[in-house]
Amino acid sequence: MAELLSDTEIGKALGVLPEWRLLERALVREVEMASFPQAIQVVNRVAEIAENDNHHPDIDIRWRTLVFRCSTHSVGGITAQDVSLAEEIDGVIDALR
Repeated sequence: MAELLSDTEIGKALGVLPEWRLLERALVREVEMASFPQAIQVVNRVAEIAENDNHHPDIDIRWRTLVFRCSTHSVGGITAQDVSLAEEIDGVIDALR
C-alpha cells in the first residue's frame, strides 16, 4: 500500500509543481485551455497515462476549464504516486498548449 507523504514532503513537491496547490488532502490544479476540443485532448491523454499507471485523478471539465485533483483515496491523502501523476499532467498540458 502507498504511504502518505509528510507535510515536509508535500511542501517539497509543491516547490516543483508551481501550478498546483494543496486543498483538502489533495494536489489540485486548474487550467484553462484555448478550446473545448483542446481541453478534451488533455483529458484523453491524462486518461491514457492514468490507466497505464493504474492511478487516476479526479477531473472536472467545465467547457475549456479543467480541474485535476490528485490524491490516493485508499490512504486518504497525498502519496508519491500523486506527485508523479501531477508531473505527468503538467507535461501533457505543456505539450498541448
